[in-house]
Amino acid sequence: MPLNLSESVTSDRQVKVELGSRSYSVHIGSGILPRVDLTSYIDGDQVLLVTNETVAPLYLNMVRKQIKSRKIHDLVLRDGEKYKNLEVLDDIFTKLLTEKHDRTTTLVALGGGVIGDMTGFAAATYLRGVSFIQVPTTLLAQVDSSIGGKTAVNHSMGKNMIGAFHQPRTVIIDTNTLQSLPDREFSAGLAEVLKYGLIADIEFFNWLERELDSLISRDLGKLTYAIEQSCRIKARIVRSDETEQGVRAILNLGHTFGHAIETFLSYRDWIHGEAVSVGILMALRMSCLRGKIEKSDLDRVSKLMQRCSLPITPPNSMSPADFNELMLRDKKVRNDRVRLVLLEELGQAEVVETFERDYLQRVLSEFCNLN
Repeated sequence: MPLNLSESVTSDRQVKVELGSRSYSVHIGSGILPRVDLTSYIDGDQVLLVTNETVAPLYLNMVRKQIKSRKIHDLVLRDGEKYKNLEVLDDIFTKLLTEKHDRTTTLVALGGGVIGDMTGFAAATYLRGVSFIQVPTTLLAQVDSSIGGKTAVNHSMGKNMIGAFHQPRTVIIDTNTLQSLPDREFSAGLAEVLKYGLIADIEFFNWLERELDSLISRDLGKLTYAIEQSCRIKARIVRSDETEQGVRAILNLGHTFGHAIETFLSYRDWIHGEAVSVGILMALRMSCLRGKIEKSDLDRVSKLMQRCSLPITPPNSMSPADFNELMLRDKKVRNDRVRLVLLEELGQAEVVETFERDYLQRVLSEFCNLN
């Protein structure tokens, strides 16, 4: 049954993503979805609302009601990272072409990161680019993938290797949708929230550590604050480096290791935030070996991941050789050399192009031998 999202328990918040003519607002609040007028972000008469089989029964009709006086078509896809590929992407194009959508159409992504990434990529490439709106319903999508314009699909050989930068018209975050989120998906989102404190704001990280029990219990007031701060950090970084030519890469703390895990598992069994959790710890161990942080810092973060019920070691079947092979397919690789996001200290990250290769092999060996 659809959830009742009409009651607002916290005041609405707004974060601006400043990108000149492509600027947009991220609207955050509990019960905001039934109150927002999506029509104001739609220029033409056509709308394609893309969602998945899990989210559709909960929120599809609600979102349809917020799009007035438009020709609306729906597309309900299967749920899961393993469906984030070119074959399923073609289903979006086929629907657009079958229903004769033109350049004035707007796509609405209703769901988690998979739906947002695929719908955004379809919008970036259909008729060389049309508008889209993000309505993220998972914590991970709300704090990370819905903001900043990264869109992509996976390839069997590498995660998010086929994509484009394409900013949404707006992002609508209703924190009440987190009530319907399974515990495992919610925990995966917390890994990305913790990431923001680690890379850019030690005070925020300290707050997350103090309030973690409240966040895990889904206190809406604390969650709203955590989401807003995460969005503000990401908006600030995206503003300074929209297409990831430099500093934006620090948002990928742990992702080089994490994406290798996801690719190794063929995007099955583990979800993104779980792989990132392990990847963050591997990056912090590398930072520790380089003398940038203390072993006690690594232990501190590892305990937080465990409190969130997140994994702290790679899959049992994964070897250092698997990591070495798959990490060379990371988007940050240049001239056949792996680049890593590591910590200078807690609350400050950097992209490292030159590092001790024996340290990397030591990290891989240590984590794989822990299984």
